[in-house]
Amino acid sequence: MKPYIQLLRPLQWIKNTFVFFPLIFSQHLFEPNYFFKSVLAFIAFCLASSSIYCINDIVDKESDKQHPEKKKRPIASGEISVSSAVSIAMVFIVIVLIIALQLTNEFLIAIFLYIAFQFAYSFKFKHIVIVDIFIIALGFMLRVFSGAFAIHVQISHWIIITTLFLSLFLAASKRRGEFLLMKKLRIETKRKVLEDYSIGFLDMILMITATGTAISYALYTMADRTIKIFGSDNLIFTSVFVLFGIFRYLFLVLSKEEGENPALVLFHDKAMSINLLLWLFTCIAIIYYF
Repeated sequence: MKPYIQLLRPLQWIKNTFVFFPLIFSQHLFEPNYFFKSVLAFIAFCLASSSIYCINDIVDKESDKQHPEKKKRPIASGEISVSSAVSIAMVFIVIVLIIALQLTNEFLIAIFLYIAFQFAYSFKFKHIVIVDIFIIALGFMLRVFSGAFAIHVQISHWIIITTLFLSLFLAASKRRGEFLLMKKLRIETKRKVLEDYSIGFLDMILMITATGTAISYALYTMADRTIKIFGSDNLIFTSVFVLFGIFRYLFLVLSKEEGENPALVLFHDKAMSINLLLWLFTCIAIIYYF
């Protein structure tokens, strides 16, 4: 089963936790009906993202063979056939649609758009400079929208903007990590989009998006609507964790040359993991108890 688990990349499912943001910030976290629907949305996105990884690995089969790490992927190494990967992807998508039909029409449309854009990314958009990172960002935003659609709640415009900046920040750091690895090992790749980037340009994107993330989140915590809904202005104090997380991630990306795999950074760096948990627990405490 190991090759199949590797193909589905469950470690990357952490990205799908974005669907829980509307649940937490709508003050419905401890209501079973809302929580169950959010879990269904999370499962749907996990299956959808895994199906996309199957297709993406098929498309990148030849280029992955030239990569020092990606050549170990099941399809590139020949452990799993292309036909098997296609079958898994199709079965997962059918299950996703069945789950989506149990939720709302808006959720069905949103996850359909997610799958469509990710397929387009695998075949075309990832080869177009700048467009590629915006499609990655769109995936995160659709997760947030879908989380709200699944439980029928509204989300703040500031949360949407914060998600946009944060996802662009993560996408740019991923491209930077890939770019450095290709240059360091002098790997020939069919992903010519990496040749259109430069370290200076990517670092500029990182600085802009990091600043945008910090400012938009701070403005969300201080917005009149936020204070009115939560009955408190204490959420501003959680900005400390957001700033620490941004600075720590920048340190890992710029000084340690990590960032090619954001999920691994979150899991392997203890400071990032602890900071994320502190932010989450503090938000829940302020929103629900203070």
